[in-house]
Amino acid sequence: MKRIGIFLLVNLLVLTTIGIVSTVLGVNSYLTANGIDYYSLFIFAAIIGFSGSFISLAMSKWIAKQMMNVKVINPGGSLSSQERQLINMVDNLARKAGLQKTPEVGIYPSAEVNAFATGPSRNNSLVAVSSGLLDRMNSDAIEGVLAHEVAHIANGDMVTMTLLQGVVNTFVVFLARIIAYFVSTFVREEARGIVHFLSILIFQILLSILASIAVMAYSRHREFAADSGGAALVGKSKMLNALRSLKGSVNLVDNRQEAIATFKISGEKKMGLRQLLATHPDLDERIQRLEH
Repeated sequence: MKRIGIFLLVNLLVLTTIGIVSTVLGVNSYLTANGIDYYSLFIFAAIIGFSGSFISLAMSKWIAKQMMNVKVINPGGSLSSQERQLINMVDNLARKAGLQKTPEVGIYPSAEVNAFATGPSRNNSLVAVSSGLLDRMNSDAIEGVLAHEVAHIANGDMVTMTLLQGVVNTFVVFLARIIAYFVSTFVREEARGIVHFLSILIFQILLSILASIAVMAYSRHREFAADSGGAALVGKSKMLNALRSLKGSVNLVDNRQEAIATFKISGEKKMGLRQLLATHPDLDERIQRLEH
């Protein structure tokens, strides 16, 4: 689960919570009192699905700050030369990308060489870099990394991910309740309620994990677009410099912080199921695509 990303984790928790509340309130029993009312169930699933997705989006920036211990840089405060450089770079990139509001800029303590962008909208976003990135990258590579993250924001990737997750959630909630209904018909009537409830939770979690394959495929696709967007902002040479620098430092990733990998720029080669659940393509493939 650590590699699926903080957005999906929060989304799953929200879905599960809403599912428990709806069961306690008797909504599930109402929808299946006389068999399955497929139309009403689908409307119910869409409400839950998109609610879970948008709640996750709304919480994304706050949770990322807390989870990664991000120190947000105050542009009006007393800044070091390094902090001032970061603020100026992001501000310049935001203007080039056509953003109406410069993202918040922060630094999180980690030996890994990485960065991430998150937030509910283009005008309410955060770009954070690791202390390891600042220690190990030169100015051109840092600018390339920041350009990649600003491109994510400018492309509206976070909102698009939310809409996609909302669609996925809808079918997860819908199918989980249909499967749970039929499973509960195979047990004695006195046990049917608890079996139905537990089946909903189990199948909702299992289907959410399976459905994340589609979400991760989109996540990998958006990385190529962000690389191209970053190259358009700072030039291909700086973007390639950033990716090559990341490739040289990929083994420094702090495993305790992999849960936020959905938003990060770095990526490593994965095989099998890990490849299907990877949030980022292999760095060699990204470099090759950008070169051509």
